[in-house]
Amino acid sequence: MRLIQLRFIPVAGTLLAIIACGGGAAQNSAPSSGGGGRGGPSDRPIPVEVQLVARGVVARTSTIAGILQPIRIVAVNAQLSGIVLAVKVEEGARVERGQALAELDARELEAQVRGAESSLALADANFRRSEQLRQQQIVTQAEYDRDQAALAAARASLDQLRTRLGYARIVAPTSGVVTEKRVEAGDAVSTQTRLFTIADVSTLVTRVQVSELEVRSLRAGDRVHLTVDALAGEGVDATIRRIFPAADSATRLVPVEIALTGSVLDRLRPGYTVRAVFLLDRRTDALLIPSRAVSGPVGARAAYVVAAGLVERRTVRVGPDLDGQTEVIEGLAVGDSVIVSGSAMLREGAKARVVPPLGDVRAPAVEAKVLDSSSRATPPRAGRKAP
Repeated sequence: MRLIQLRFIPVAGTLLAIIACGGGAAQNSAPSSGGGGRGGPSDRPIPVEVQLVARGVVARTSTIAGILQPIRIVAVNAQLSGIVLAVKVEEGARVERGQALAELDARELEAQVRGAESSLALADANFRRSEQLRQQQIVTQAEYDRDQAALAAARASLDQLRTRLGYARIVAPTSGVVTEKRVEAGDAVSTQTRLFTIADVSTLVTRVQVSELEVRSLRAGDRVHLTVDALAGEGVDATIRRIFPAADSATRLVPVEIALTGSVLDRLRPGYTVRAVFLLDRRTDALLIPSRAVSGPVGARAAYVVAAGLVERRTVRVGPDLDGQTEVIEGLAVGDSVIVSGSAMLREGAKARVVPPLGDVRAPAVEAKVLDSSSRATPPRAGRKAP
């Protein structure tokens, strides 16, 4: 029994020494610049990028598709029956107001005009003679009035025939583009036969149907951004020309007409599909931060800020993402330094070192291109170890 005790005591002492040495070695092997133990603040500042909370413009958007159309389309009809002698324009031709489009055979009308001119000359001579005789009291007042009425009738008949003769020359009632031609030389046409269609393309419009709940935010003259499918989604600026006074009783949608003018029309054609992007409920005093500064699940969103050199976690209430920006409704104030990069190792209460964004680093063009494609890690500086 004594031998057993003598052997056990050295063994136990050895184990205690090993444990003591191991604990000390573990403590000595821990890095002095580490986290300082679980949950403790780091002694070494964490490099972060920050951006000040500022006020900006936000708006809710609504996108509605429509079709481009000419501002007006005019039908050119025949006002005279006859044979078409010549057609002077084709589809796609640009015409000016008053330009000749076609001509009808008017030889019969020309003969009638010459006859009416002769009748007018005779009536005028009779009236002059009657006027002289009336002064001499040779003819009665009734005969004088008869010759005067005959002169007026002859003049009116001539004016009527000349007006009809003018209809033999088909002219453009407005400037624009010929979009339809329904007649050829040699065709027989009658009164009110459709001959041409002219589109006024000095302005292109599209009518879109806007909800009654959204149209209250729109005004005539407001700028609207349009994207054109035929131009690979390229955007152009347009203007609200008019808002119709009544909504459709079935759909509760209000027609809104958007107009396009200027040099952009050279690349557009009637029939193109466009998408109008309306800015609704526009506000200019919203608190905005980059969307990447917000973390956490829905209902528990948070953002980290730098206050007095320390990281501080703020619970925030935010709106939807708007092109990389998020509106802050509660939790932040103007001028707060919100952390936008470097948040992977953040802990509340840790020391923070604000560094400039990667875009501000002065570097050659080739190197900047490499940095843009990286994970935005801060490159080590010359003569200093990378953190």
